[in-house]
Amino acid sequence: MSWSEQNPAHLPRVRPTIAQQNAQASREGQTAGRPPTGHTIERDLGHGLRARPAGNRPQAAGIPGRNSGEHVKLESDATEDELAAERAVAKATTVRGFTRQRGERQTFPEHLPRERVVIEPPTACECCGGNRLRKLSEDVTRTLEVVPRQRKVIETVREKFSCRDCEKISQAPAPFHAVARGWAGPSLLAMIMFEKFGQHQPLNRQAERYPLEGVPIALSTMADAVGSVSASLDLLLRLVEAHVMAAERLHADDTTVPVLAKGKTDTARCWIYVRDDRPFGGAGPPAAMFYYSRDRRGEHPQAHLVGYAGILQADAYDGYNQLYLAGRHPGPIREAACWVHARRPFFAMADIEENARRKATGKKEIPLSPIAVEVVRRIDALFEIERSINGRSPEERLEMRQTLSRPLVEDLQVYMREQLAKLSRGHDLAKTFNYILKRWASFTRFLEDGRVCLSNNAAERGLRGIALGRKSWLFCGSDRGGRRAASMYSLIITAKMNGVDPQAWLTDILARIAAHPAHRLDELLPWNWTPASAFSARAA
Repeated sequence: MSWSEQNPAHLPRVRPTIAQQNAQASREGQTAGRPPTGHTIERDLGHGLRARPAGNRPQAAGIPGRNSGEHVKLESDATEDELAAERAVAKATTVRGFTRQRGERQTFPEHLPRERVVIEPPTACECCGGNRLRKLSEDVTRTLEVVPRQRKVIETVREKFSCRDCEKISQAPAPFHAVARGWAGPSLLAMIMFEKFGQHQPLNRQAERYPLEGVPIALSTMADAVGSVSASLDLLLRLVEAHVMAAERLHADDTTVPVLAKGKTDTARCWIYVRDDRPFGGAGPPAAMFYYSRDRRGEHPQAHLVGYAGILQADAYDGYNQLYLAGRHPGPIREAACWVHARRPFFAMADIEENARRKATGKKEIPLSPIAVEVVRRIDALFEIERSINGRSPEERLEMRQTLSRPLVEDLQVYMREQLAKLSRGHDLAKTFNYILKRWASFTRFLEDGRVCLSNNAAERGLRGIALGRKSWLFCGSDRGGRRAASMYSLIITAKMNGVDPQAWLTDILARIAAHPAHRLDELLPWNWTPASAFSARAA
């Protein structure tokens, strides 16, 4: 990668130096009997530095070949595509100025308990040996420590009494336990669930750790606990589902989940539907709903969204097509495409840094396309506008898009059609252009409705945990296990989206849900829950 590619914002500061050096070169050239070349040094910066490793690049004043024909050879080595791509990248890159601040020492939250350890002070002066010392001040060093987790056994005693008159035996009712015979309390169950579905630690790894801590727990026992907890929280899951499906706009996506089959491993699917009204200033709390299916047939999203009508932001999966029909009941779903999906193939053909990495490792370079660089630059301009209107009302967003984004989108369409006419049908750029132009109505939906987002990143972020977890747990043991995982992902991801600690939340609701009134169950939802409310409920 050339210096100008890595530092496009520095070129304005370099050019005055270039002018000064060109003047000096002119004088030297006249002295040597050769005519001056006003653009020699600038070409050397663009090509001479490209030909050298970063650690061996000389200062501009000492670039070899400045007064020789070497720069002509270097210039001839660069293809027209590389030069055009370099110019497009330099034009597209903008670096905002900032004031560098000094780093501050790590501070710790005030709610953490403090333990004061005072080092014994000296009793005599280090200089004269006198013992008449007085305290001036003190220096405090704060270090964060972890208290090893402790386990304890809670013995819940239910005394039996007999009536002396009728011999009737009386006893208090047994407390609710999420698992059979109550071997695990809410805090242990919450930790197992969060580590498995929130931190992507499979049960077999957890089971290996417990014996080392002196509390062996069988793997099968932990697996049964997952099923029991999932069943206990089913009513809460239904409330999350109802909240998600009441959204005006949904993000949808899916990912693969390996599942064991007879003598092989099948590829199942995990689907996600995300409600997030924050980009357009909506008051509804964010939430995510996951579903599991054995395959990727279109009947699954149709069943998931059977009662939904609104905007669906998703990729171009054919299984969604039945949802977009005009005569659909209870109403048609309007498709909104994702500009991030559209941008990715262009970015792959315009990634100069990746090409430099491939070249350094001896891999085959990907031909850079100035057309792809230009498309990426135009799409990035749309995202820059979106960042400036994030969180505003739909009306404000729509007004800004009509003013700022619509002209850019219309120009982009014209540019893509012009370039498409020059390309062969099988060209990678032609395929990508056709993908966008055939779905132009869904790609421009954001120009008609301020609630629509430019990307489907909300759904992709929700699925990221499953993509990470696949490397740890490798597969689902059964379809039942896949459905349990989907329900727990729904609850844990929803808690994270609302800024709630999933483990603390699960600990509290597993202790309270059985005795909580059914008509007030929404009080236990993540967006209505706070640590203070949990403390008040336990005190009551």
